[in-house]
Amino acid sequence: MNMKTIIAVSLVVLGIVVLAYSGLSFSTPGKPIEFLGLHIATSDNHFIPPAVGAVSLVIGIVLLLVKPRRA
Repeated sequence: MNMKTIIAVSLVVLGIVVLAYSGLSFSTPGKPIEFLGLHIATSDNHFIPPAVGAVSLVIGIVLLLVKPRRA
């Protein structure tokens, strides 16, 4: 498999997963807060909407279907 096929299959799988779960949410560690000697950990929440999954699915399918040009 060449690099284009690997990227296309990855985009298709990512698109199917995001659409199957109606979007994905995840959290990442945020900036810690020091207040009156207390150390408070924070987190940032992120959401991947289903529209992003649909776009990645379409782009992956197009990459799989398009034949490379020969010069």
